[in-house]
Order: sequence, then C-alpha cells, then structure tokens
Amino acid sequence: MLVSIITVNLNDRVGLERTCASVFKQSFTDYEHIIIDGASVDGSLDYIETHSDKFSYWISEPDSGVYCAMNKGIRQAKGKYLLFLNSGDVFFCNNSLQNVSKDLYSVDFIYSNINVKDNFKEYINKPPKILSFRYLYDNVPPHQATFIRREVFKKFGYYDESLKIVADWKFFLLAVCKYNATYLYLDKTFTTFYIGGISTNPKNRNQMEAERNQVLEKEFSILLEDIRYRFYLERIIRNLKKSKTIKVLQYFKVLNKF
Repeated sequence: MLVSIITVNLNDRVGLERTCASVFKQSFTDYEHIIIDGASVDGSLDYIETHSDKFSYWISEPDSGVYCAMNKGIRQAKGKYLLFLNSGDVFFCNNSLQNVSKDLYSVDFIYSNINVKDNFKEYINKPPKILSFRYLYDNVPPHQATFIRREVFKKFGYYDESLKIVADWKFFLLAVCKYNATYLYLDKTFTTFYIGGISTNPKNRNQMEAERNQVLEKEFSILLEDIRYRFYLERIIRNLKKSKTIKVLQYFKVLNKF
C-alpha cells in the first residue's frame, strides 16, 4: 500500500461527500481511504455506512478534537505515505495521485502547491522549495498537499493533542528544524482547499498565536530573540521605503534603491 488517505469529519456531510467523490474518481488506485468521524449527527454516518465498502477503515465516535481524530487515523494507516484530506478538501484533478506517485519514495515529507478558494477569490499557494526557520516560524506547507512518510510518526511521535489549532505546524516544525527530517517540494498543484477551517477562522487568531508562542518558547527559545530582532529591522526598512525623504534621495540617485 503506497498511500493512506485519512479524512477527518465532524458534522459536515456535504464536505465529506465532496471529498469522498474526489477520492473515488482518482485514476491511481494504490491507496486506502480511512474515515474518522467525530460522532456526527448531520447524516454523515448514514453516508459513511452506505459507502463503507470503499473505505479500508472507518469509525464514528466522540473525540477530543481534530488532532485526536488525525492520530486515530495514523494508528490505523498501513500506507507508506499518509495524506490528510479532511472533509471539504478535494484533489485538484482526477490524476492528482497518479501525477505525484512516482515521487513518493524515501523522503520524509513531500509537499506541493494548493489551490485555495473562498466565496470571493481563488489562487494558488506555492510553498518555498527550500524551507527555512523564518518561513516555518509562521507558515507550514499545507497538510492537504503534504505526504508524510508513516515512519516519521513512529520516529517523532504523533500530533500533540493538547494543542487545538497548531499541532500539525508543531509537528512539521520540529521534524524539519530540530530533527532534520528530509523533504521534497513538487511544483504541482495537488489539492483544492476551501477556506473555513479552525486555523483560518479570525476568531481563533488569538488562541493560535498563544499556541504558537507556547511551542516556540519551549522548543526554540534561543532563536526567538534573533527572529524578533529581524522582524524589528524589517519593520524599519518598510517604514523607510515609505519615507518621502528616502524617495527623493533615490530619485536624485543620492541613495540606491533597496
């Protein structure tokens, strides 16, 4: 088994149907599909039971949050690589898995571009080819377009269920920056993500920042002062660029552009 697709769902039958339909249409078939449902009461269970023959494993029971559900999926997975395609997310095209299958070998993380949609716009999010601590400080390659070698979870542990919003970010950050996990970027658009999850909800911004700071202070405290000083310098440069005096000096070539 090459790929384990794990779909987490809670009271989102419409999104679940959309995700599963996308999986069913894939031309590549060397995968298993695992459904972890959090005891939904909106008809999701009826849909899962009706299509149970298409799932290698499914369960519907209460859990303590999305990362608890994702960890349940990890424990059941048998594929070489795991992909979290949660309710509402879909593959970019019917050949998405086929297009990336030849690149799935021994690298720990394989990530690609993602098509982002909401009610007003649509755009392609391209993560960097070379990852840095500066990028990972407040970003992470989208999990909907990231394959994770199953052995990585055995080596570094599962998602931190004490965190409600940024456990996937913490896992990736520690694996790459602290334990030197290997990674590969593919310049391909792999999945479509519909904005609306807990990490994109503005109401959760304060909790997300608090959880991020908690992780950084514990795991990378020695780097924080350097990072914050860089932010300070970047802010100064941005303000200088807006200065009329600087623009005049640049116009008369007294000062080079920066």
